[in-house]
Amino acid sequence: MTTISKSMSSIVKSLESSLNTGNLQKMSETMDSFERQFVNMEVQAEFMESSMAGSTSLSTPEDQVGSLMQQVADDYGLEVSVGLPQAAGHAISSKDEEKVSEDDLSRRLAELKARG
Repeated sequence: MTTISKSMSSIVKSLESSLNTGNLQKMSETMDSFERQFVNMEVQAEFMESSMAGSTSLSTPEDQVGSLMQQVADDYGLEVSVGLPQAAGHAISSKDEEKVSEDDLSRRLAELKARG
């Protein structure tokens, strides 16, 4: 990272110099140098990202991850649920039951109207 920082610093100084003198050739060379540095930086970043992703996902045992999660949860008084949530145990009422309850409600409403 320090190499990139030093390189960018020299590119900026060179660009300022070429802007002050109005030398278009030097300005073009400086911009080409900047582009090469930028491409190199992208390649290095991509390599590091792929290396880190591959090493962490393949080398970390799942049981150790689970153990660490449980330890942190215990330290902070949290509950860790690793399993998937279970489906609700509610029974779906049938149309007949709904019809009976609607009939019952209608009958009760008629009784209340008759009283009042």
